[in-house]
Amino acid sequence: MKIINFAIVNRLDEGDDMKYAIFVIDMLKEFIEGSIPAKDAKTIIPNIKTIVEKAHDKSVPVFYLCDAHEEGDPELKIWGPHAMKGSEGAKVVDELTPKSNDIVIEKKTYTGFFNTPLDEKLKELGVSSIIMTGIHTHICVQHSAADAFYRGYDIIVIEDATAAATDVSHKQGLETMKSLYGAKIMKTEEVLRLFK
Repeated sequence: MKIINFAIVNRLDEGDDMKYAIFVIDMLKEFIEGSIPAKDAKTIIPNIKTIVEKAHDKSVPVFYLCDAHEEGDPELKIWGPHAMKGSEGAKVVDELTPKSNDIVIEKKTYTGFFNTPLDEKLKELGVSSIIMTGIHTHICVQHSAADAFYRGYDIIVIEDATAAATDVSHKQGLETMKSLYGAKIMKTEEVLRLFK
């Protein structure tokens, strides 16, 4: 496992013709001020906005992975009704409203890949490396990172553009993604330097 991790980190450091995409995960009203809030969700909005604006400026594709639950979804047994499709809580926060050329993927599970066209869209665009932002670090960000890893994508997680219900959960999520999926953990200012 460590050999794979080092190989991924080295490739990211070298910038081998990386084709990036940005993931904005579950930056929904439900998770900012609703029933399942992330502790620092409001404080990461400016960093995500900066990353998204830079991505737009450099023609880097931006994907919004958004919970859009329906009755009977398995998660509802654990968390109760949240981010129900078409509800106010399932809308992206106003500061990060997707632009017309952004791609919105509605999801019914923790990961943006399960039963969605996400992988197909990434392949169509030739994406090799995914830059992850959003909430919750240890749940939807982590599960999406796992599925990205299984599909061969390199992963960058922006430490100060992700959040969880607690600081401990946030740190555990980052450490899990780093150790199990070879994710490179970076700060917003470091990621901005990738877009030349």
